[in-house]
Amino acid sequence: MARAGIYKSEVVRARDRLLASGRYPSIDAVREELGNTGSKGTIHRYLKEIEEEEGPATGSRVAVSEAIQDLVGRLASRVNEEAQERVTAAQAQHAEQISQHEQAAAALKAEALSARQQLEQTQRTLVSEKAGHSKANEALSRKTLECTQLTQQVLDLQERLAAEERHRQSLEEKHQHARQALEHFRQSSKEQREQDQRKHEQQMQYLQAELRSVNEVLAGKRQEAVHALQENARLLGDLSRAQSDLHTAQEEVRSLRPLKDALGFAEGRTEALGQRLVEQDAALEQLSTAKDRLQAWGDGLLAEKQQLELALAVARASVAAQENIVASVLDRFVAAATASEAAVKKTEVEAEGEEGEGEEKMPPKTQA
Repeated sequence: MARAGIYKSEVVRARDRLLASGRYPSIDAVREELGNTGSKGTIHRYLKEIEEEEGPATGSRVAVSEAIQDLVGRLASRVNEEAQERVTAAQAQHAEQISQHEQAAAALKAEALSARQQLEQTQRTLVSEKAGHSKANEALSRKTLECTQLTQQVLDLQERLAAEERHRQSLEEKHQHARQALEHFRQSSKEQREQDQRKHEQQMQYLQAELRSVNEVLAGKRQEAVHALQENARLLGDLSRAQSDLHTAQEEVRSLRPLKDALGFAEGRTEALGQRLVEQDAALEQLSTAKDRLQAWGDGLLAEKQQLELALAVARASVAAQENIVASVLDRFVAAATASEAAVKKTEVEAEGEEGEGEEKMPPKTQA
């Protein structure tokens, strides 16, 4: 840091050093030699006074006179006095600074002791909060496992519903093929259609009633599966919110790590931690309630699974009976079609025989 002022003797020494090194003693060079201290106006005034005292140069430097030596001696004594005054003032200032530093050190020690106590209290609170978070993490892991199991059960139910839907479509295709066969049979055997039509309509009505009942059962099971999916989505939303709350709590715990910055507001932070612990207790109670609700829901799903398996067995038995009925109807249709074709062929053969006999009985035509 630059000093507030310079002395003429310092300018003289700086000028002599520049001349001894062969450099011109300009204002900037003298100020640089002094360590960039002093104003340029003061340096210029001192250089001008030195030049006036030395007189015009005649080509070689002359010896220093006794008056100049006396002036130099008085200047040196004056410099010593001023230096002693400055040293005394600096010592007094240094002693005062030492006293202030000691007072500040005592205050810092007291503040550090208070901060250490607050830090210990905060660490104890942090340990208890970590224990609470550990319990919450365990509860969350259990809930996640239960939700995963429930999701797998729902997926299994969906796969079974898809298999039932494919089976129903297969039955519809078989029914369509049967209708096509019946239509072909009606076209090829119009004579016997009136006799078998009533039986066929009764059987078709029975099949349609059975198909409607199966469709109604499948629709009910599909609605139950949709309801289960919606409930599962709601549970997943609750789980996501619980994970978000846990993540927020973990972020707040991580924010407690820079304890050095938190020493200033440790008391207020302690109160906030107490409030947060109360909220976490309430959250744990909510998690326990959600666990009970999930357990009840899982029991309900198991009961519904058993009911679905029973309904599936009934539907399979009904479908097997319908397939047997359709097979018997097709066999009867095929037998009737075979008999009708044999009768048609017999009629055609008899008609051809009668035409041959008529041609033989007719006399030949005479030519004109």
